[in-house]
Amino acid sequence: MTEEKFQCIGCGAVIQTESPNEIGYLPKGAFEKGLEKGEFYCQRCFRLRHYNELQDLDISDDVFLDRLNDISQDNAYVIHVIDIFDIEGSIISGLERFISNQPYIVVANKIDLLPKSVKTNRIRHWLSVQLNSMGLYPDDVILLSATKRQTLENLTQIIEREIKQRNVYIVGVTNVGKSTLINQLIEYYGGEANIITTSNFPGTTLDMIEIPLTDDHSIIDTPGIIRKSQAAHLLSRKSMQQILPTKPIKPRTFQLNSGQAMFFGGMAYFDFIEGDKSAFTFYVNNDLYLHRTKSEKAVEVYAEHKGDLLSPPTAEDLADFPELVSVDIQLNENEDLVISSLGWVTVNKPVKLRLYYPKGIHYSKRKSMI
Repeated sequence: MTEEKFQCIGCGAVIQTESPNEIGYLPKGAFEKGLEKGEFYCQRCFRLRHYNELQDLDISDDVFLDRLNDISQDNAYVIHVIDIFDIEGSIISGLERFISNQPYIVVANKIDLLPKSVKTNRIRHWLSVQLNSMGLYPDDVILLSATKRQTLENLTQIIEREIKQRNVYIVGVTNVGKSTLINQLIEYYGGEANIITTSNFPGTTLDMIEIPLTDDHSIIDTPGIIRKSQAAHLLSRKSMQQILPTKPIKPRTFQLNSGQAMFFGGMAYFDFIEGDKSAFTFYVNNDLYLHRTKSEKAVEVYAEHKGDLLSPPTAEDLADFPELVSVDIQLNENEDLVISSLGWVTVNKPVKLRLYYPKGIHYSKRKSMI
């Protein structure tokens, strides 16, 4: 006879009462109370929900990818959630490899973070072109904000159509707002509000979480894949708040001459090494400090002020912060230079830049979003 397994309804981990530092731990007394109620939150989720504390767990990326592979064995419809603020950093490259031939859509979350003046139809078209250039051809592209239920109508119509014949899986990398979206859907379909653990911290969902919608089929939340190439993973939880926006971005424009440098706090900087005087518009968290100096002084300024004036990273983050490496980038008129989870800068004339960025962090250039 197999022992019955119980799952944390917050993160999906299998509940265990023996090892406090491992996934799914719950003290025996709390476990017995959970038996009476018929529901369980592991200690990690309880602390996160009530005290905003997140226990660090050492989980291999392979664990997350193995869960995605399970989708290919099911009759599934897949919703791939990405972060509109960090498209390149939140796309699951080779998604079809994990889900086989299952149909899927792309949902761009956090659309409310873009400047209020942007036209969503234009952004949707732009995003479709970007996805196609990456070899992704979803059935549909939907823009929404998981924190605003009125933006979910197009998505709920698709779910209601597909759930009649198959399970609906929601996939995404960490920190795209996937669990927030699931909680909205649970509430929309009549369930308890805020049942799944959500936070600004990466990796809160640890296993598959099933939310039955019909007698035969469910919405299934999958673990977020941790993308180490995102700059947010280099920072403490407190420092993350300075780069991950929670309010609409207010673009900031600087007129720069060649021979000047611009710092994104202490996370990265670039030298403007060639080109006419140009307008550089930054789309980053409103709280991120942008600092201008002469290129000849940039190395000295960074060495002297990283961790204090040039923050984040804070002094606390510096011990594990990687060295900066450089690359020369030619940006044409109306192109964006993107640094994963940090934001982007766009120019109005052709320029040549030397970007200094943390080793291992993803950067790219693209046709301007805005």
